[in-house]
Amino acid sequence: MHGNSNAMAVSATLHCLTGCAIGEVTGLLIGTIFGWSTIATIALAVALAFFFGFLLSTLPLAKAGMGFFAALSIVVYADTLSIATMEVVDNIVMAIIPGAMNAGLVNPLFWIAMPISLTAAFFAALPVNKYLLSKGKGHALTMKHMSGHKHH
Repeated sequence: MHGNSNAMAVSATLHCLTGCAIGEVTGLLIGTIFGWSTIATIALAVALAFFFGFLLSTLPLAKAGMGFFAALSIVVYADTLSIATMEVVDNIVMAIIPGAMNAGLVNPLFWIAMPISLTAAFFAALPVNKYLLSKGKGHALTMKHMSGHKHH
């Protein structure tokens, strides 16, 4: 049983992480194209990270036959803490790495710093997801509603 909860926590964390990565790169791309300030770009990147994080977790539930907004409400409740943890850690790590925040998408430093910060974010969010699963919240909540998919 313990191994499955680990696998589920990893799966939940990867869902959030993928959404965060897509959202952050998209946000940085838009901010860079429009020449926005670092703060405005980060705000957009974080907003999009939540958007894509929620979307990636909502789609499997919607495919399993649940209404999109019903699925979204469960996912928002389940994933907010995980995504918030990731975003805080990710942005702190990017801020710590000299020049990473201002590197921009064309600078190799950005592409070196991004996986480092996302890896740190993954390991920060993993215990959050494990805790939520142990309490029957978080990803466990979304799994309960996926009647078409068997999770043991």
